[in-house]
Amino acid sequence: MPQHFLLDRRKAASYLGLVLVACARGPELPSPAAFQPARAGEVAEWVGGTVPRDRRILRFKWLFSDGEASMGGRGSVRIAPPDSLRFDVAGPWGMGSAAAVVIGGSAAWVQPQDIIARLLPNYPLMWAMFGVARPPAAEAALRGIADSTVIAWQAVDGADTVTYMRVLGSAPRLRAEVRHAGQVVGRVDAKLHPDRTPASARLSVPSVPARLDITIVAIESAPPFPPAVWAPPAP
Repeated sequence: MPQHFLLDRRKAASYLGLVLVACARGPELPSPAAFQPARAGEVAEWVGGTVPRDRRILRFKWLFSDGEASMGGRGSVRIAPPDSLRFDVAGPWGMGSAAAVVIGGSAAWVQPQDIIARLLPNYPLMWAMFGVARPPAAEAALRGIADSTVIAWQAVDGADTVTYMRVLGSAPRLRAEVRHAGQVVGRVDAKLHPDRTPASARLSVPSVPARLDITIVAIESAPPFPPAVWAPPAP
């Protein structure tokens, strides 16, 4: 499908080529000057390219560090496209367990609130760790840049700015950054398999500073999830 940016193609190709060179040490998000106005339909297509087509369960190992302490364990995420996710984590021997159900960009419930907030300060960043981008708000100002190897887009909605970048090809990645009032809330760099399923991801929160690393150990197709999956645990 043709792109419709008011963009100098030679400059775009040159810029995105530099992005790919940077991928050897980690992909860099485009600078604000690189973006040009984008159409909502194009951004919707790019977002849709990240959304799983089927229900799945991802099982992963995780390690969190904030410079003072670290903890880790195992977890799982159940994804029912296009917008429902259940997230469960537990530390060694089941200690420090936490769970949340997220619908779109907000939580239906979280237990306990403090553990999830410490691990994942923003729900679009949670989705990005599993290789999924979230659609922008209807009123957001959209900008983008694309070629055959990299697609990047940005949505500005009031004080919030969300930027995504997809690296295409045989070693795909999804990069995401969320800012509020100009300050970085967090950044995600997710490495994907060639079929675009997630392999590993790192979330960085510079204000703490803190880091959450996950490594996917299994991906399972799932039948329809029973209603109990979406209900909070009994007290």
